[in-house]
Amino acid sequence: MLIDCHNHIGADLYFYLNGHYPYAQDLVALTTEGARHGVTHWVVFPMVAHSWFDINAMRAGKLLPGGPEKVPYAFENERMLREIYQQFPDLGRRTIPFAMLDPMREPEAQVARLRELLREFPFYGLKIQGTMTQAYVTALLKEGRSFLEFAEENNLPFLIHSSVWKSSGNIDQWSQALDIIRIAESAPRVRFCLAHSCRYDRVCLDRVAELPNTWFDCSAHRIHCKGVVNGMGFVAEPERRFATDYNDPKIVLRDLAAAYPTKLIWGSDTPFQSFVCDDETEGLISLRSTYEEEIDCVRALPADARARVGCQNLLDFLQLKNEQAILSRR
Repeated sequence: MLIDCHNHIGADLYFYLNGHYPYAQDLVALTTEGARHGVTHWVVFPMVAHSWFDINAMRAGKLLPGGPEKVPYAFENERMLREIYQQFPDLGRRTIPFAMLDPMREPEAQVARLRELLREFPFYGLKIQGTMTQAYVTALLKEGRSFLEFAEENNLPFLIHSSVWKSSGNIDQWSQALDIIRIAESAPRVRFCLAHSCRYDRVCLDRVAELPNTWFDCSAHRIHCKGVVNGMGFVAEPERRFATDYNDPKIVLRDLAAAYPTKLIWGSDTPFQSFVCDDETEGLISLRSTYEEEIDCVRALPADARARVGCQNLLDFLQLKNEQAILSRR
């Protein structure tokens, strides 16, 4: 069994309207491409921009209220769950759906809708991507605390996009890995997975290894390696960076698996294993990889590491006893 822990399905109007890539992926395309290369199961959640945002403002590159939906992700979560359970149940049985949430906007209304959805459709975790929606993950400790309470009540873990603080420029202030770790420390009965290998920040990775309720995934692994090689600003600074050879993503994943054998979870971030946009200050940014290349990295691990990173660590994160628990959970 090889499980991909990080996949988006649906459509992202903000990316589409602003000429960014990627902007869509459907369940059939995801499972067809992944299965060709040996993936057996997928953790899935919606794309990022939600229809609470005003569409005309999104077209102008702004995130403002006034969209067609009153509750963030209410439409997107239900749309995805119906695709999984009603439209393509044969493929849906091979997925582990997570619901997406916005930690800052309309939290009580979101929790109420999540409770309704959970009564109709099983989902197994909660996903946050605060950077692209400009929503502070620290809201979980304030106005969004009800999300932590909902997660603990229903034994649902969080998978959260993470970034790292930069001493100069390219500062992503919304979803800092250190902030997520602080939230995990404050909520010891809730489990957390920090996405994108904490951007290779060794201090954060070491703290994830210490805490009993935290894991990390390696999603969009190859383009993050390119970010290091190309000196780009979205990865950890050299003095805090995990030591390995970033010229070879397979070596990087092998070294991470050796250093954090029970904490690393493999995920691709499809379709965001590639990212292409025309930035006003930096010009064209083109970071491209393929699903096959992401899968090749985990396939290159030694067999025991591949079993942990590609399956067992995710089972531990989800608190499922064994592989059969995935097959029989519905």
